[in-house]
Amino acid sequence: MKNGFKIILFVLAFGLMLIARVPANAQCAQCAAQVETSTQAGSTKANGLNNGILVLLAAPYLAVAIGGYVWYKNYRRKDVKLDMRTEKLNLN
Repeated sequence: MKNGFKIILFVLAFGLMLIARVPANAQCAQCAAQVETSTQAGSTKANGLNNGILVLLAAPYLAVAIGGYVWYKNYRRKDVKLDMRTEKLNLN
């Protein structure tokens, strides 16, 4: 019963997130215009903006990778002993 409730709650929350989404602009008009005019004038501010976007993009992936590595190191099974029989297995 508890597991079914969790699944229903997850589906309900996911459905609400899909329904209540709001479109977002990637960059405000003022920033886009400033970068465009500075690029035409020969400035390198656009490169700095692009590098900043890449840093912000890489941060969540790096955090998940570090968390996965820590989880793997802490929760993997240690000292697992496999007792396999040496005689042949008869499948008839």
